[in-house]
Amino acid sequence: MARTGRVERATKETSVEVEIDLDGTGKVDVATGVGFFDHMLDQLGKHGLFDLTVKTRGDLHIDAHHTIEDTALALGAAFRQALGDKKGIRRFADASVPLDEALAQVTVDLSGRPYLVHSEPDRMAPMIGPDYDTTLTRHILESFVAQAQICLHVHVPYGRNAHHIVEAQFKALARALSDACVLDPRRAGVIPSTKGAL
Repeated sequence: MARTGRVERATKETSVEVEIDLDGTGKVDVATGVGFFDHMLDQLGKHGLFDLTVKTRGDLHIDAHHTIEDTALALGAAFRQALGDKKGIRRFADASVPLDEALAQVTVDLSGRPYLVHSEPDRMAPMIGPDYDTTLTRHILESFVAQAQICLHVHVPYGRNAHHIVEAQFKALARALSDACVLDPRRAGVIPSTKGAL
């Protein structure tokens, strides 16, 4: 059975279309109008081996906030949809990814309960490129977690360059999500929970 999700989200501020295949090869086609965010979504697909299509049109004449937030919400909803009943998945995973001087550590539980713990260095450049506010990284994760209904811990113990700090987080997130989604043949047809439901 294909593990795919497709979500369309339209408001007065944005129009978002997201498609994801959890068992893909890392084929990515994204266009949000925010260059650095596109770069991060590319990392998510490539390093998670997710086939990912994202098309967003937003009110960028105001700023990038609505565009990024609504894309993250739609992506989380599509991810949850693609997981289906979660039978046979590993459920838990973690990944540590360095990017030059920065290190990101991500742990995930595809629990059905949204919860985010996020920490990164306090003193970061406020912007990456012309339109990516670095305070949005936490908000992206909050929005994704809320709709994906997962527990996510992201920790960056050190790093200096804002680009490296954010990109390492997306790469580590990709690897952790990919590993947690893997179908374990020893759990075939079984939901990995003592409750019998996730």
